[in-house]
Amino acid sequence: MENNVLKDILKDRIIQRLKTIHDPEIPLNIYELGLIYEIDIDENCDVLIVMTLTAPNCPVAESLPLEVEKTVKQTEGVNNVQVQITFEPAWSMDKLSDEAKLELGFL
Repeated sequence: MENNVLKDILKDRIIQRLKTIHDPEIPLNIYELGLIYEIDIDENCDVLIVMTLTAPNCPVAESLPLEVEKTVKQTEGVNNVQVQITFEPAWSMDKLSDEAKLELGFL
């Protein structure tokens, strides 16, 4: 129980850090854009981030994962960070959070 609470606190901290990273083409953070598919934290506080990009040929395909890794690694309590890029399922506008849809005028 206690371990799960600590993981939840750490996950919340990580999400807050991810919300500071913005997509250069869409004026929203990568978390609200729905680019983060998974945040997995093990018992050593090692973090695996599974994420996607808005398109495979995204201009920040190389720099964005590095920025995510660096930013998450600065989160208090995080040990090691690994960022994995996936295109399954492909990103689409339906992955946007309600906040992002509102910001972009879709709601």
